[in-house]
Amino acid sequence: MVGDVVSSMRRFLSKRRWQRFISMAAASCALVWMVAACAVSQEDLASSAGDATGTSSDSSITVYTALEDDQISGYLESFQTQHPDINVNIVRDSTGIITAKLLAEADNPQADVVWGTAASSLLVAEEKGLLEPYAPAGLEAVNPKFRDDANPPQWVGIDVWMSAFCVNTVESEKLGLPIPKGWADLTNPVYKGHIVMSNPASSGTGFLSVSTILQNSPTEDEGWAYLDKLHENIAQYMHSGSRPCKAAGAGEYPIGISFGYRAVKQKNDGEPLEAVFPVEGSGWDVEANALIKKSDIKEAAKTFLDWAISPEVSAKYAESFAITAVKTDVPPPAGFPEDPVAQLADNDLRWAAANRERILAEWTKRYDAKSEPKS
Repeated sequence: MVGDVVSSMRRFLSKRRWQRFISMAAASCALVWMVAACAVSQEDLASSAGDATGTSSDSSITVYTALEDDQISGYLESFQTQHPDINVNIVRDSTGIITAKLLAEADNPQADVVWGTAASSLLVAEEKGLLEPYAPAGLEAVNPKFRDDANPPQWVGIDVWMSAFCVNTVESEKLGLPIPKGWADLTNPVYKGHIVMSNPASSGTGFLSVSTILQNSPTEDEGWAYLDKLHENIAQYMHSGSRPCKAAGAGEYPIGISFGYRAVKQKNDGEPLEAVFPVEGSGWDVEANALIKKSDIKEAAKTFLDWAISPEVSAKYAESFAITAVKTDVPPPAGFPEDPVAQLADNDLRWAAANRERILAEWTKRYDAKSEPKS
């Protein structure tokens, strides 16, 4: 039975239906339950809100983002050069926590803008009426597949991130482990105790991996059967999309199931990693921007959103990601697939949103015993 499941994974996960990408105009209310999986204590919210307060002048804006720490300063350079009079207060956290903040602050919004946060997360805010429609200058240059199709849109994408394996070649050689090529390979008993993965209940990257497997298996039951076999080889589920790759790069574990930017960057920075994009296809989501609905919407917030899809910063996004919403002349970073669009697996975000609560409840029941303690 297991052999049939793995064989089926190889056949069926390779079927990509990119055209379904445009189906994510709206999500089911069930998506709100993602907040329960990424819950934030009131103490944490109060602390973060305090950090975000800053000055209330029109020349100061608070920006919530889930972009990587090592990306933000490089991205912001052109904005600071073009708009030195606007003070940008950055509040950076994971996608789930950003979503929880927005919902908890619904009656007293602290953010002016959301920048580079999963579109699937912004659908939660949209469902709750927390976003203000806005068409940023230059919207015509954005690929329609990467934005809300309403006019004006409630969110606009900037790039796509996709799942990848971070394989430490030095540690793998020491242990005599072959380099996995795809999802099916990870069920090989030789990898038992040598794989770490993002926890889908606290990481968007983790959820995309699980959702991809379930959607692309011949049946959902066979998808769970595959995850059962993968679980046998998992050493730990980590509460971060990037941490499995960082752990692999540090030699803590040979293999981390993470995402492309992190895998490629660490390899290109000289770590002994192989960035593996699974042959069956990668899970994905869109990093996107939105204007927060509030009584005192600032022109500076709109200025920021105009800049956030400009050619200048889009070229910077392209240094990190193989797919950007605004086309650039920047080649994909070394280490990404030659055809990054073809790498994207079938992923119906509407289905994922509608079934998220059920999937996470089942996943937690089956596998949460191997999750790392929450800090």
